[in-house]
Amino acid sequence: MTVKTHEKELERLRSLQEKAALGGGEKAMARHRSQGKLSAGERLGLLFDPGSFVELNDLAESQCVDFGMEKRKVTGDGVVIGYGTVSGRMVFAYAQDVTVLGGSVGTIHGQKINRIQDEALKVKAPIVGMFDSGGGRLHEGFFASKGVAGMFYRNTAASGVIPQISCIMGPCAGVSVYSPALTDFIIMIEKQSQMVITGPKVIQDVTGETVTLEELGGAKVHSEITGQAHFVTQTDQESIELIRYLLGFLPSNHEEAPPSFPCHDPLDRKNPVLTDIVPAEFKKAYDMHRVIDEIVDNHEFLEVLPVFAPNIITGLARMNGSTVGIVGNQPSVKAGCLDYHSADKAARFIRFCDCFGIPLVNLVDVPGYFPGVHQEHAGIIRHGAKMLYAYAEATVPKITLALRKEYGGAVMAMCCAGMGVDLMMAWPVAQLVVLDTTAAINIIYRKEIDEAEDPRAFKSQKIEEYDYKYSNPFHAASNMLVDRIIEPSETRTEIIRALSMLKNKKRPQPFRLHGNIPM
Repeated sequence: MTVKTHEKELERLRSLQEKAALGGGEKAMARHRSQGKLSAGERLGLLFDPGSFVELNDLAESQCVDFGMEKRKVTGDGVVIGYGTVSGRMVFAYAQDVTVLGGSVGTIHGQKINRIQDEALKVKAPIVGMFDSGGGRLHEGFFASKGVAGMFYRNTAASGVIPQISCIMGPCAGVSVYSPALTDFIIMIEKQSQMVITGPKVIQDVTGETVTLEELGGAKVHSEITGQAHFVTQTDQESIELIRYLLGFLPSNHEEAPPSFPCHDPLDRKNPVLTDIVPAEFKKAYDMHRVIDEIVDNHEFLEVLPVFAPNIITGLARMNGSTVGIVGNQPSVKAGCLDYHSADKAARFIRFCDCFGIPLVNLVDVPGYFPGVHQEHAGIIRHGAKMLYAYAEATVPKITLALRKEYGGAVMAMCCAGMGVDLMMAWPVAQLVVLDTTAAINIIYRKEIDEAEDPRAFKSQKIEEYDYKYSNPFHAASNMLVDRIIEPSETRTEIIRALSMLKNKKRPQPFRLHGNIPM
């Protein structure tokens, strides 16, 4: 009869834990590190505060015995899950281990991820996924599908309840890309991570097209063309630093307020430089980033999707120590016009902020929607409606400032009076009109201009009259379409005052399951 001892069982435990830490083995781990990559455990170690990470289900392993899989069992089954603190706040995470069967999602692998997703939703704390996977594990057939589908189901259940952040740490294909696509933010690593549904070989076989994996789904593709990658970094370490930084802007869940920090940037700091940054001449471009940097706390702004649809700027900042979401037109790109990509980008960001109680500050300088056959055929009506829907649906504090141009349907798209804006402000040079003055006069006085003795003088006179009567914020203010006309130098102070006033704005209870946003 074998007598159990603490020492013997402890030795067994330690042996299994050491085996799990090795992942796919020393050779596979060495190849992995030779590419400049960290192991799954090292990635999680960098994410969490030192000594705070607790791993769960580390001894789980595949139960598959077909195709020789009984000889390829690896303790942990290719994914590390657990919880800990990030800057003192509870966070859950999982990291796939590509050294174990290519990081493929098998039955136990999927169940482990489902397990940590359930825990995060139960506790209502953010969850971070680090993806490094070739897709579903073919050796296990249809059995693995429940775990994969379970990931998608839980991503959807957690949407708008807890922040979900995905980091693509290596090549991800097939089912492995849909879970990140359902989360709030995706980070990709330049030249290291790719996301594709079907790989280059399949595409070549089916369509005859020749393309590399990087050309098909690299970080550049997804950050510039598809809009899937919200951030791009250069290394594992930089990605994890960014995740920690991003979490600092976000609440733990939809019931908590965003984190607030002591503000050492004076609330009454003047912004006289804004009149130099923003030309009063409407045809002159400028960089809206300079306006944002000038008015936010400590000139600190985290831009989201910086190179996708750059004609609109979205991102997170702090004002008076609290998180705000910034949406601003970019006059230096397409004159700041809205198009179908920028409408999608803004609508998604607006809805994210509304999910998590983050006030919206809208900086407007927009001449309208970008014209053209391509825009119309690409569905600008449907895409533009997403932005209208997002602003109208949002119940967080909404503050809009018109800096210069605010023309046509784009006025509504940037959240004006009638769209549920809480405070509408404007600079004295701003124009809030249906159409540019010259274009309006050409339409209104078409016949008179043609018949005038001096058409140029007549037109110039009518433009001056129209500008004085309609194309200015004073006319809008007289009709209560603008609440305050402010001096540019007072911009930071006035926005902070408005945010303070709206701090206790109550979110109405939903009266329906959900609306039907134009997709």
